[in-house]
Amino acid sequence: MTRLFGTDGVRGLANKTLTAPLAMRLGAAAAQVLTKDRRSHERRPTAIIGRDPRVSGEMLAAAMAAGMASRGVDVLRVGVLPTPAVAFLTDDYGADLGVMISASHNPMPDNGIKFFSAGGRKLPDSLEDEIERAMDELEAEGPTGTGIGRVIEEAPDARGRYLNHLAESMTVNLKGIKVVVDTANGAASRVAPLAYEAAGAEVVTIFDQPNAYNINDNCGSTHIEQVQKAVVEHGADLGLAHDGDADRCLAVDAEGNVVDGDQIMAILAVGMKQENDLRYNTLVATVMSNLGLTLAMEREGIAMKQTKVGDRYVLEELGRGGFALGGEQSGHVVMPEHSTTGDGTLTGLHLMKRMAMTGQSLKELAEVMTVLPQVLINVPVSDKSAILDNPDVISAKAQAEEELGQTGRILLRPSGTEELFRVMVEAADKEQARKVAGRIAAVVSAV
Repeated sequence: MTRLFGTDGVRGLANKTLTAPLAMRLGAAAAQVLTKDRRSHERRPTAIIGRDPRVSGEMLAAAMAAGMASRGVDVLRVGVLPTPAVAFLTDDYGADLGVMISASHNPMPDNGIKFFSAGGRKLPDSLEDEIERAMDELEAEGPTGTGIGRVIEEAPDARGRYLNHLAESMTVNLKGIKVVVDTANGAASRVAPLAYEAAGAEVVTIFDQPNAYNINDNCGSTHIEQVQKAVVEHGADLGLAHDGDADRCLAVDAEGNVVDGDQIMAILAVGMKQENDLRYNTLVATVMSNLGLTLAMEREGIAMKQTKVGDRYVLEELGRGGFALGGEQSGHVVMPEHSTTGDGTLTGLHLMKRMAMTGQSLKELAEVMTVLPQVLINVPVSDKSAILDNPDVISAKAQAEEELGQTGRILLRPSGTEELFRVMVEAADKEQARKVAGRIAAVVSAV
């Protein structure tokens, strides 16, 4: 049986592969699994449901709420808010679980369902597997009468709670910093500008008019060129680009140069070390982070832990080691002191905090790390599971690693969602990276 959950919840084409009946069954199963040890006669279990602005979110959130209520769970719908806001509110309201209806940076026709357990934490594989099994074993009938859960359609203080939470994480005023914010016509369209303004920044917003159909449409973190252009036009100090559910943040400096997630982590790690806030002097990142980040951290006396690709694995390592900072090149940055998951708005605030505290521009701060040229080739294959153990691939990789020495890196891995094999090469020179990647990709393609 094909696994329903992917690397970040359940995702698919809304009303095609991700339907309202599926969402209803999934909601019922999740309610059953995630509240089985938290039921009592004194208090009915509760769930928080939020969504991004895409049109299918209205349908799926309603179905999810119906499924949960049918299993005796009270549901509080908090409306359009970022994913990290839903994670925070799950904990802040003392709910037993939280649900975010969003497909993140995907185009509008897609949607997804992400779950949080009590405390606002993402689910481990074992719980996701249990929910999938529960979907197949659901009893046809749930409770009746007073056993049915209530659905509260609006939480008037939800946005305010989240904004207060963000404000409490700041210790400096951002007065004098002008920022352009691209909210991707997504979940952060209202809260991100408010948070930045409350911290003292002068805010120019673009793509902040969601209409249910325009989320991520030629804007946001997957179209960083929009904020690059706007920063120069408005003479801003920096620009910030979020994705549809605002758990990501990418930046550009005053000249329009991109500052990616690796560079943001480098800036924050150095600052946190100076302030004695970087626990165990360690940064957690994935294997896809640029080698330049590793070299920069070595120079700054900061250790690095690397995980598999996916923010959930970063979160697991942060929790396991008690570390204070981690993230991905894509702009997922996690600061466990303030958030249980990646929070793009929080990241933007703390990036500007570093500018305010040092008096340095974003360009100057980003110079702590030199980004090495990186080439990624996706090779279509018939059996991606057989590639890594192939003798020809092993030989080609070993030869290339000898050629690159300490100045480069090779990463080979199968795609988690497609019949593709990914060949990633970093080198001090772009042309060398391109040649080495092409040579290995040719060997992979011939397997």
